[in-house]
Parts: sequence; structure tokens; C-alpha cells
Amino acid sequence: MTELLVDPKAPLPRPEWVDQINAEGRMWKAAGMLSDMVPLDKDSLIAAARLETGLFDLGDADWEEPLDVLLRALDEEAELNLMGRLASRSEIILLLRNRLKITELVRRHPEIREQPIVAPIIITGLPRTGTSIMQELLNLDPRLRTPLFWETYFMGEAAESGGDDPFHRKLGDEIARQWIRITPQIATMHETAGHIPAEDATLWNFSFVSDAIMSFYQIPSYHAWVNRADPMLIYKYHRLALQALQWKQPGRRWFGKTLYHLGCLPKLFEAYPDARVIHTHRDPLRSMASIANLLRTFYWQRSDRDFDSPGFEEIMVGKATADRLEQAMAWRKAGAVPDDHFVDSRYQDLMEDPINAMRKVYQGIGLSFDAAAASRVTDYLAYKPKHKLGTHRYRTMSPDQIARNRPYFEHYQRQFGVPDEI
Repeated sequence: MTELLVDPKAPLPRPEWVDQINAEGRMWKAAGMLSDMVPLDKDSLIAAARLETGLFDLGDADWEEPLDVLLRALDEEAELNLMGRLASRSEIILLLRNRLKITELVRRHPEIREQPIVAPIIITGLPRTGTSIMQELLNLDPRLRTPLFWETYFMGEAAESGGDDPFHRKLGDEIARQWIRITPQIATMHETAGHIPAEDATLWNFSFVSDAIMSFYQIPSYHAWVNRADPMLIYKYHRLALQALQWKQPGRRWFGKTLYHLGCLPKLFEAYPDARVIHTHRDPLRSMASIANLLRTFYWQRSDRDFDSPGFEEIMVGKATADRLEQAMAWRKAGAVPDDHFVDSRYQDLMEDPINAMRKVYQGIGLSFDAAAASRVTDYLAYKPKHKLGTHRYRTMSPDQIARNRPYFEHYQRQFGVPDEI
């Protein structure tokens, strides 16, 4: 049973200029012109990327089927408005551009594939459980490195320049600001800028198999395809992206974060046997309510259809969400993944005593945590207090919903000492 965690009778407001653009789109759609004005067919997207780059080779063919599934779902299910079509076309061309650039870079420099990815640190957990702030705090450490938003959009340029590309770094900032201009509510939910650490899922978007792409559309057929896909395909592109970005910037240890890793931990360790995993923990009912509002906001950026969650049952439905957490616990208990490669981090500990919480994390990932590291954490949190960019207000569960869903998580919360928040 999917819980109603947003109020569809209270649609999100849009800036007036966005409303005007979408009104034009409705006129074009009524005249049967919208798909001609902003085409989302495979041939035109590939042609545009090839024309822009002057490159032709898109590498291994394993991207074609997921792109076909995605484009068909955008056409048949997403109910995109004009702003949504414009955003989708520009982003898919960017991803194809990434493929062209990386394929050409590796062709010219095959040594990129020999770059070792040593003991990567993976942050994972349900959404809104502290994964982002954990990533930002680790990013303060000069020994560590995580992909940045601009690097995931302009991977070829970032790799070839060794990260020294002011033009594309600025362009990444402008893309992030455009998200906020279209949907200002995002600013209160998640800090977005070119220099901000990116989700791992964004890093492998150019494979077209990604739950980051899923987050922007209500396209259940694509969701189902991604959920069935072999995770080793995703880890193939994850590794290639890290290798390319590391090529001219060696010497630091990679870390990253995304929900996706939580559901395929055995495959993660097959890809990276020496990985270390930071599993963040928070009241799942709080997480479910918060992520519902976040996804609704992303969807509203591109469609006039209000929120539904057919592709996100594992984080939106109590039993399915609990099953996801129980599976991760079972893998660890059974030895399907190395339990001693995990460190558990409670959201409450990070909020109430961040220095001790981070010291525990560092111990678990095999790094020292000295006075300088503690000072970096303290200074960063002072600069970025909670609600600095506004308060993320959202509808929490009703008493009936809490009573119906809380029992699913009794084992999980007892195992990790996770307190109720609602």
C-alpha cells in the first residue's frame, strides 16, 4: 500500500515565467507541434551530441537499450510540459556528449583503464538520513576526493584538464542555478551548485541506467527496467568515470554516496572487494515523508502531473522499505558481504555530537581523525548551520499512517538504536 505523503490538493507554486513557458507549450501540444518543436527521439539527440562534439563513437552498445526504454517512457508516461521537454533534451544531449568525450579520451589514452581505484568509501542509506552532510564533511579532508556536480556533467573536460577548467566549472554552476530558478523549493531541500559533491548515481548517468534519472520523472517502465538491470553494468561505468577523473589527479582516495548501493551490496563488493561502506541510519518514517516531498518537487519541475510513486516502492511503502533494510542486514549477518567493512552512523549522533560521530566514521574507514580534522568539521558546520538555505517543510505521516508503518521497522530500529522522530 502506497501512503499518501504529499497533498495533491496543494500543488507547488511556480515562478510566473515558468508558467508562461508551459502555457506556450500547451498551445503547441494542442496544435500537435510540441514534439516537433522539442524532439526527444534518439536520432535527433545523438545527431545533436555528435554535431556539438565533432565525435562519432559512443563506445560499447550497452547504453542503447536503456536509452530506448527511457525515451519511450518519456513519450508515453512522463506527461512532460514544455519546460520538462527542454530540460530533458538538453540533459540527454549532455549525457551523450559525456559518452562521446570519455570514449574518445580512453581511445587516445588507454592507460586510463589501468588506473587503480583503491578502497573506495561508499556512503549509503535511505534518502534524507544524513548521507549528503556526511559526504560534505568527508570532502573537507585533503586525503579524500568525491565527484563534483560539474564534473559529472562535463566529465571529459574535467578529466582532460585535471579538474582545472574554469569555463565548464562555471557552466556546471549555471545548470545548478537553473534548477533553482525553475523550482525554487529545491534550495530548501538540497544545496545545489557546481562545486558541491554529486550523487554517485549522477556519475554513471551516461550509461542511461540510473536511479538519478528516475528521480526526475514518473516513468514506471523505465524504473522497472533499471531495477532489473545487472548492477555490474552500473559499476562498470562507475569505475570508468572514477578512472578518467583520477587520471590526471592521482593520490587521493575516492568516496561517494547514493541509495543505489544499499540494494546491491554483494555486487558492490564484487566490483570493489576492498570498499568500505558507511551506512547512515535515521527513522525510516521521517525519511519516507521527506523523500516524498523531494521527489514530488523534482517531478513538478518537468510535468504538471502531481506526485505518484510506482517506481519508488522500496523507499515509499513501509513494508518494501523495511524489506530493503532487512536485506542489507541479512547480507551482513550471513557473510554475503564483509561486515567488518561497514561503519554505522546514526543521524542523531551526527547532529548532536558531530566530532565524536565523525571520529567513529574515520576509525571505521581506516583513517586518522586528528585535531585538524575536528577543526575542519566544526568550522564547516558553523558556516553551514541547519536551515541556512531555508526550511524544508513537508507533510509528515498521520497518526494512523505511523501506527500502520512503525511495526515494519521494529527490528531495524532496535538493531541500530534508531529513535522515532515522528
